[in-house]
Amino acid sequence: MSSSFSYNEVKKQLEKYWLTYLKENSKRFASSTISGASPPSVFVGQYGYPKVSIGPMVPPDIHGNTSSILDSPERWVGKTLQEILNYRLSLVRGLNSLKIDDLENKFILSLQELTMSSKPAESELIFDKIPAYHQSLLLSNQNNDLNKEFTPFGPQAEIKSFKLSSTTSTNKKIDNMYSDNTIKATDAVVDLYNNGIEISQINKVLSLGMLGRKNKRHLVPTRWSISATDDIISSYLVKKIDFYQSIDKFEVIRYNHFSNYYSIIFIPSDVWSFEMVEAWYDQNNVNKFFLESDYESAIGLDHYPRIAGAYFAAKLGILEYLTTGKKRKCSVLVFREIRPEYLVPLGVWQIREGIRDALRIKQTTTTTTSNSFSDFRKALLYASKGMTVPLLDWLRHSETYKNYGKKTLISDFFENKE
Repeated sequence: MSSSFSYNEVKKQLEKYWLTYLKENSKRFASSTISGASPPSVFVGQYGYPKVSIGPMVPPDIHGNTSSILDSPERWVGKTLQEILNYRLSLVRGLNSLKIDDLENKFILSLQELTMSSKPAESELIFDKIPAYHQSLLLSNQNNDLNKEFTPFGPQAEIKSFKLSSTTSTNKKIDNMYSDNTIKATDAVVDLYNNGIEISQINKVLSLGMLGRKNKRHLVPTRWSISATDDIISSYLVKKIDFYQSIDKFEVIRYNHFSNYYSIIFIPSDVWSFEMVEAWYDQNNVNKFFLESDYESAIGLDHYPRIAGAYFAAKLGILEYLTTGKKRKCSVLVFREIRPEYLVPLGVWQIREGIRDALRIKQTTTTTTSNSFSDFRKALLYASKGMTVPLLDWLRHSETYKNYGKKTLISDFFENKE
């Protein structure tokens, strides 16, 4: 499902894929009792907060370590859209409605044990009824329209019972933070990160109320915990760059995957700032687009980002590059263009992992190009190549351009274009 296909071609491919998937997997999901190796994976919903739906995610009839990739976005870079959808849809979600502070509940304790596992854990789920799709690839309407609002998940149902294998292998680093109820949750997240625990597992641990001081712990909806983890780690990393020297030239890296096009502009500066500008198209009119942006100075962000978790995910990927590889200080401006062909929302992991991958490669490939420049104007012109949204529209929404580009007038872009 390449981004070179048109909107209608991608839509037809996804519809065909979904019908084929249902036909091939209907028997596997047609039972009120399932067993399999959870990646490990747990999901906490946000509707009804502070009472939430929570439960394990288990792939029927998939056992052993083969299931570990099913909920590990760090390993999804380079995978096709169909492969990622297979991972998502293979996990059956169990649901149990509980208050966020009910952490002594036996069910929650078993989920915490699952989340601490260092490898897939054999599990058995018994449901009140056969699980059904509530957040699938196609909407259950007359036209079978694509679900463009929510990330697709496998079938789900209320849990009657959940049994976890007694042979789970506990990750000692996570167990140490879980057992320490005197440390702040933010410090615990950073400690796990510095000890090599993957971000996708850290946000699950945070979501299950396993970190922080005892009287502060509670369940956190999965979507919130993902953004919180990215924010906590990036806030920690940004403090490191104060001690680095500034870069001495403008650098631009362009990257695309899943019909998301990125241009990352590194700007020489002795003071950190970060901005992300997003552009997306009207679902009913592919010739109409919208833009939104968020900007932070060295003081930090003074509001929750309008572009939500995408902001924190991009910021983390970039700060990892600046603090571990480049070890330089700068300001950063990111353009993200979401093409109409991006029909299935995959989650903010694709932003974080895509940017991580682009900055690791930093060489010309089929998805990545990079270059350096002596002035801002040339860098911006290069950044806009391959974008369908005109550069002037990006600049009108950019606080970085207003601050840094005062010497580069918008009128300069009307003449001598390169």
